Amino acid sequence: MDHKKFQSLIRNLYSTVGELESMFPGRHFTPDGHMVGSIGECLVADAYGLELMTASNKGYDAVTPTGVRVEIKATQAKSVAFRSEPDHTIAIKILADGTFEEVFNGPGNIVWKQFEGKPKPTNGQYQISINRLKELNKKVADDERISKIA
Repeated sequence: MDHKKFQSLIRNLYSTVGELESMFPGRHFTPDGHMVGSIGECLVADAYGLELMTASNKGYDAVTPTGVRVEIKATQAKSVAFRSEPDHTIAIKILADGTFEEVFNGPGNIVWKQFEGKPKPTNGQYQISINRLKELNKKVADDERISKIA
């Protein structure tokens, strides 16, 4: 894959969103839903050298070269949702310029413990805020993280 072309396309997409919003004040063109999820999965796979699985793969989105299963969560808002306990989680916030901020990178059980004792939501998805994930991320040891590639 051409990493530079991919990064350029994402920057162009978000630049186009900004231009459309400038042309039509009060209208929002922010990507959402499946598009944000797919963009996030591709950004993370590219940055961390992961192999993406088929879309909508149950329980994980990608695999490291050593076989660690990774659930990727991406948002442009204030929270992400989980349906099940992942082996490892990388959660990101996609920024307005098409880059991202890592908010959590660690064992999935750290996140999943936050839902213990809570009734399962009617939609089956537990929500957790980006701010809470940032706090949990501070507790992850460096050797429990997946490193970005150069």
